[in-house]
Amino acid sequence: MNIGLILAALLLVAPALSWAAEQTWTGKISDSACGAKHEEAAENEGVMPDRECTQACVRGGSKYVLVVDGKVLQIGNQDNKDLATHAGHAVKMTGELKGSAITVSKVEMQ
Repeated sequence: MNIGLILAALLLVAPALSWAAEQTWTGKISDSACGAKHEEAAENEGVMPDRECTQACVRGGSKYVLVVDGKVLQIGNQDNKDLATHAGHAVKMTGELKGSAITVSKVEMQ
C-alpha cells in the first residue's frame, strides 16, 4: 500500500519538476571574450557593432554567451543554429539552467 502511495505522489510531482526547469531570459547574445562590453577591435579599427564583434570573436574560438542585466550566462549547447542567427541581437531565450550554463531550446528576436 505504501508503494502505491509513493508511485501516485511521484506521478503528480514529476510533471511539475520538468515544467519548473525551463526558464526564459531576456538579454543579448554576445561572446565569451567580450562578455557584456565590446571593446576596440584588435585591428585598431574602432569599436565594431555588437553583431560583427560577436561573429568575429566566435570565429576566433570564443563561445556564445547571454548577457542579462550585465551578468554573463554561459550557453551549453553551442551548436544551436539560432545562436549564430541572432549573434549580437537582443533576444528572449528559453531553456534550462544546468549548473552554470543554459541549454537553449528557443531563441526569439526582441
